[in-house]
Amino acid sequence: MTQAEVEVRRSTRRRRTVTAYRDGDKVIVLIPARMSRSEEEHWVAEMLARLQRSETKRRSPARQSDEALLLRCANLSARYLGGKAHPASVRWVPPMRTRWASCTPSDRTIRISERLRDVPPWVLDYVLVHELTHLLVPGHGPRFWELVHNYPRTERAVGYLEGLSAAAGWGIEAED
Repeated sequence: MTQAEVEVRRSTRRRRTVTAYRDGDKVIVLIPARMSRSEEEHWVAEMLARLQRSETKRRSPARQSDEALLLRCANLSARYLGGKAHPASVRWVPPMRTRWASCTPSDRTIRISERLRDVPPWVLDYVLVHELTHLLVPGHGPRFWELVHNYPRTERAVGYLEGLSAAAGWGIEAED
């Protein structure tokens, strides 16, 4: 992180937790009022490092290129679908109105909404496994879900996506 301006805000209501977030070019660090100056210095450095790791993760190649998505799909197919799902292409597309992603089995293409660029990696992996499974099983019948549930965080990822959609007011529903 380049030399960002840091603003430390002390709170008498905050007892133990320390939080940091970016507000434009400034980093805001929230700390308990009772912290000493040395504790403040420690936590500011720690939170700047955490914020940088988080931002670096979001800008990782897997989030930037279609080729990286295709490679990720190959790994997920091997791990959770016995290596049987082989997409011809996987690409980021502008936000879809009613879905997170789509798959066309006839030409083996998968499209992923750019709304998913900043979700945690395990949520993106769920969406990719879901679409990869459509290359093997059409529809959302019992066999489809049996395969999707090979991915261990399926239920958690569905909940995350439902919450994200509800909070943003997008009206995108998870498929049952």
